[in-house]
Amino acid sequence: ALTEHEGSLLAFLPGVAEIERTATALCDLPPGVILHKLHGGIDPREQRAALAAPALGSRKLVLATSIAETSVTLEHVSVVVDSGLARRPRYDRGVGLTRLVTERASRAAATQRAGRAARQAPGVAIRLWEEAATASLPAHDPPEILEADLSSLLLTCLLWGESEPARLPFLDLPPPAALAEARERLARLGAIKADGRVTEHGRAIARVPLEPRLAHMLVEASAGSFSETAAQAAVLLTERGLGGNDADLELRWRRWMADRSARAENARNLARRWAKQICAPRTEAESNNRAASGSLADLARSVAIAFPDRLSRRRDLTGEHWQSVGGRGFRLDPTSSLASSQWLAVAEVAGAAAGARILSAASIDEADVLTMFGDRVGTLHDGAFDSASGAVAPTRSRRLGAIRLATSPDPNPDPVTIRNALLNGVREHGLALLPWNEATQQLRARAEFACQHDAAIASLADDALLDALDDWLPPLLSGKRRLGDIDPTALRQALENLLGYQGKRTVDRFAPAEFASPAGSRHLIDYVAAGGPTVEVRAQALFGLSEHPMLAGGRVPLTLAITSPAGRPIQTSRDLPSFWSGSWKDVAKEMRGRYPRHPWPEDPASAQPTLRTKRASS
Repeated sequence: ALTEHEGSLLAFLPGVAEIERTATALCDLPPGVILHKLHGGIDPREQRAALAAPALGSRKLVLATSIAETSVTLEHVSVVVDSGLARRPRYDRGVGLTRLVTERASRAAATQRAGRAARQAPGVAIRLWEEAATASLPAHDPPEILEADLSSLLLTCLLWGESEPARLPFLDLPPPAALAEARERLARLGAIKADGRVTEHGRAIARVPLEPRLAHMLVEASAGSFSETAAQAAVLLTERGLGGNDADLELRWRRWMADRSARAENARNLARRWAKQICAPRTEAESNNRAASGSLADLARSVAIAFPDRLSRRRDLTGEHWQSVGGRGFRLDPTSSLASSQWLAVAEVAGAAAGARILSAASIDEADVLTMFGDRVGTLHDGAFDSASGAVAPTRSRRLGAIRLATSPDPNPDPVTIRNALLNGVREHGLALLPWNEATQQLRARAEFACQHDAAIASLADDALLDALDDWLPPLLSGKRRLGDIDPTALRQALENLLGYQGKRTVDRFAPAEFASPAGSRHLIDYVAAGGPTVEVRAQALFGLSEHPMLAGGRVPLTLAITSPAGRPIQTSRDLPSFWSGSWKDVAKEMRGRYPRHPWPEDPASAQPTLRTKRASS
């Protein structure tokens, strides 16, 4: 382009790394061509030189990021070379950091870039992609405020005295959920108080040109005198591929320190600049020596400071499963060099909330963990529930977040803790663990039957009882360590209380517990029978009954399991009058031979009911 066209040339590249590599490759420029770099990291003097008109008889070659699209005006540019790429900040929720991601530039950006070649005279724009691909480019760049982590924005607004950024006249309002997440993150970092005021630590974080989580890491590391290592950790986490892509950050750090490429050296210089901003300046020799001998333990400490919720302990012998302080479970490739570690300071994860994959971490000693986070270790009184026995073994454990450090029997258990453990045991393993007796089970079955015919009746089915578990079971657990110690009578009373007075009356009316035969005998109705509510009753006790007994206000016939005097089944009926007028004659004929001492009348519907033999009745 320089040889084919006159005037100065502006090349759009995605980032500083590409600018540096391109500048290194352009070692043989035509005479009179002066190379300039233009990006947000250069000092003002270099920026002014890049923007100024070239000296008489010379031309400029400016390698720039997208900052040159609209933010500045370059003199005498007549040729633009557009890579078609841009580096934009994207908040990676799995990593918990905002990273610069290389993406295709939008059509609007491509048009803006091409226009830089024709500000003062006709120019040429060279696009490094096929023209047909232009239509597939996104029309516009998405507003950064809708996608980025808003922690820095919120912290800046709070420092200005504005507690609600949404009140500011943004073209696109910040999403409320993202603002709430940012507020919570700043509170966890100790940057703001409960009332939203910025703390001194928050002011220190705001002075560091990094997103708050990494800035917090550098500020804390400065107090511990390992700011250089913390700054290097920050660079490792924000520059993709630096030192390789191994999950072991210590391995990546060693490779980076040994790397003599321009990119690696630029990254080391960046780390030094960040470190200098938060600590007293050292001589170059001291700084280089500190960087070369930086403690791997300091690297792990730095990561733990930035991501305390991801601090994890191994859960199995293979090193595949890990438990984090924040409660999430992580997975690690068991062939990783980190798999033998007991503790990891985890920086990056990817995947679902349960079983997210560890992308980068550093091994950390338990002693360092307890030294750094000992003030967060608490004692938890809980109990292990045994589903086989339905009992709770009270324990006392020291915990760091969700990680149990040590456990011992609790000689003085908290009654509320035991009660909650029993409740959770029932919630997890089901109501079958409770000491139901036959009467209570029948009550539940009766209520469920009645509920089918009157929606106002409270259901006593498993799902309904589990949903309302906190309303009826806790009083029964007072002073108990075993579910089997619950009084079955109290259990039945608790269910009757759920039904209420009116509900119980309706259940009694729609689903009576007993059937009163014409002979005066009373028989329990089985509401869990396969064929619906069923009662077993001798044939002689039903004499004189001309209408079939009904339930649910006359809507459902009661199934009669009619038996002989010896209690053996002779007929099942849901229509007693039809039985009397139909097959009864054959049944009676057969039964007279078997049970001659008992009455078997020709017309049972009008006969006298009895529970006695013929001789006893006479």
